[in-house]
Amino acid sequence: MIKMAKGYWVMTWVGLIANVTAIPLIGVIAFAGPPLQTANISLAISLAWPASIVGIVASAGLLAERRWGVILAIVATSMAISASLPYGIVRIALIRDSHELSTLTISLAVLNLLSLIYWCRPIHRKTRRL
Repeated sequence: MIKMAKGYWVMTWVGLIANVTAIPLIGVIAFAGPPLQTANISLAISLAWPASIVGIVASAGLLAERRWGVILAIVATSMAISASLPYGIVRIALIRDSHELSTLTISLAVLNLLSLIYWCRPIHRKTRRL
């Protein structure tokens, strides 16, 4: 029996489901209208959708138990953090009346940070099969 990290399959399936559901949600949020409609559309097209697609490919690699799946999971979560954290901070600073979306994006950045910490653990590099 090959030693797997605790939570490997849970994190893989949660990542796959989250990235698949994120693609249409990103479109709904990006094209919802003002405020910051241009920033929303450009961020969605340039970083949010590519991060979700990389996350789906990473989940496929993780389900197949490939080492490159771990690397892509690290890349996808890093891309998501680099998009959501600055966007949430800017949204809080510029739009003081709407905190729902900014709170959501900062919460997603924190969850992605925890996911990044999980996938960077040394056990993912020490297993024979992965």
